[in-house]
Amino acid sequence: MGTGQLFHDMAQLLGGGMLLFSFVMLYRRRVSGVIGAFAAQAALLALALMWQGWAQGAPGLYLAALLAAAKAVLLPLALRRLARRLGLHPAVEPAIGIGAGMAAGVALVALALAALPPSAAGALPQPRGDLAIPLSVVLLGLLMTVTRHGAISQVLGLLSLENGLALAASGLGGAPLVPGLSAASLVLALAVVGGFLVFRRHGVLPGPDAPLPARRGAGREGEGA
Repeated sequence: MGTGQLFHDMAQLLGGGMLLFSFVMLYRRRVSGVIGAFAAQAALLALALMWQGWAQGAPGLYLAALLAAAKAVLLPLALRRLARRLGLHPAVEPAIGIGAGMAAGVALVALALAALPPSAAGALPQPRGDLAIPLSVVLLGLLMTVTRHGAISQVLGLLSLENGLALAASGLGGAPLVPGLSAASLVLALAVVGGFLVFRRHGVLPGPDAPLPARRGAGREGEGA
């Protein structure tokens, strides 16, 4: 096996792991389960960025990997602390059932493959399958955002979408964009957590379990698996 094939196979493995945890996020109903799946996905993104930085000789990707690792550690800790502090009820029902959500996720992965015809993919730096993986992560993050009622789950869906964008940019030679994208998402996520705490303390929001935007009388986001 050549070095180039090894780089490609490892990138595929890490990207496939991220896609797997996108499905885990869709499957889990417990807030703690969704947070844990996102943390694992962000950790795999950090490894993927580090691997691409080594393969491409792009030092900027090492910084992006460090930021992704910080997101994998700091954000779950902050969200778990927020959930404990506000005493969130453990159960939330998604807008669609788990089976329908998983089927929709599989359909979106098929759409990602169909959206990259071989003629178009051949003109790009990455093979068709490599591009389909980050695009699938993006689409599943969007699905997570629109099918969950809870604000925490919706925010995690958006951040999962950003993980897919960072993975795609790293493989497409967009290394200068990735550190800025990772830093912006980390700052945004921590700002959202801080905003929840501040507004909740002043009684402005009904709680982070309310849909975005917050609605009066919304039920609490739960954690039923």
